[in-house]
Amino acid sequence: MAIADKLVLQRQRHLKWQAFDRLELVLMVVCGILCFGFSLSVTADIVTRTIGHPWLWLQEATSTLFIYAIFIGAAVATRRNDHLYLTAVSEAMHGTPRTIVEVLIRIVVLGVSACLIWFGYINYLRGFGSFRLPSGTPIASLYAAIPFAGVLIALFTVEQLVNGVRNGFDHPEPPEEDRDIPPVEVRPETRARP
Repeated sequence: MAIADKLVLQRQRHLKWQAFDRLELVLMVVCGILCFGFSLSVTADIVTRTIGHPWLWLQEATSTLFIYAIFIGAAVATRRNDHLYLTAVSEAMHGTPRTIVEVLIRIVVLGVSACLIWFGYINYLRGFGSFRLPSGTPIASLYAAIPFAGVLIALFTVEQLVNGVRNGFDHPEPPEEDRDIPPVEVRPETRARP
């Protein structure tokens, strides 16, 4: 099984467009790199401080990696229905009530994404007046992640809304099969008798 097949979630395919699968794959890889980089920079920061020669730029790198991982992760989790989504309420319903609740939930998520885009962009513009130390980089470099994530969240929410209204939100999921584990063959024990 290719790595792309493992990273792109196949659950709830009726709510997804295949055209966005590549985007989900790229976002998952980016999130993995960001989380790895964050862990590495925290470790390096601790080690350099412990030995008495701190690298001050590591704190900037750590915060940048952390912030981008959070916001890009929130966007990809929206596509995978793992974030900003109230599953317990909607999955307990069927038919028209479920459709209404699913649409309302996604309208709320669209509202949240609109706030991320609007207010994130305002903060991004204001961020050019403040600078990070010791590099002197405008803090807008951090705030850019907020409207970017808002656009992705809105895109994935519209994808789910359109497909949910067209195909219905209530689709039973096929049982997940673990293809990596070979079937176990059960044989009766044979013992040599004395």
